Amino acid sequence: MSRTDVLDREVGRALSALSATAKQGLGDPALAELVVIRASQLNHCAFCLDMHLAIARKHGVSEKQLDLLAAWEEAEGVFDERERAALALTEAVTVLTEGFVPDDVYAIAAQYFDEGPLAHLIGLIVAINNWNRVMVARRIPPGGHRP
Repeated sequence: MSRTDVLDREVGRALSALSATAKQGLGDPALAELVVIRASQLNHCAFCLDMHLAIARKHGVSEKQLDLLAAWEEAEGVFDERERAALALTEAVTVLTEGFVPDDVYAIAAQYFDEGPLAHLIGLIVAINNWNRVMVARRIPPGGHRP
């Protein structure tokens, strides 16, 4: 299935633009990939996992971090406090267990990210959740991505 079969071309461009703008504004390509991989794990999106694991490796994310990302909360010493804050926010926005992002999760993220980067981080989380939902809904298998 080609990308145009998955999503309307204009919608795809808009989602791609949101993703690119959010990543650029965050200013940390390795962290951006950890965030999108964690959201993709939670959403069970094999296509996005396949693509973003490869990109993460190109940005120098360690194999140890990739191996332990699903258990980041228990992986002491593997993720720094800024990464942990971003991952907690990623989970809160992706899952929305309480129907909202808990105040303490947001407050901790705000300690590590100034207003602009925090807005970009949230935009990135929203963008990958959109992509995950499209790819999972359309049952797009891993592979075929263009890095």
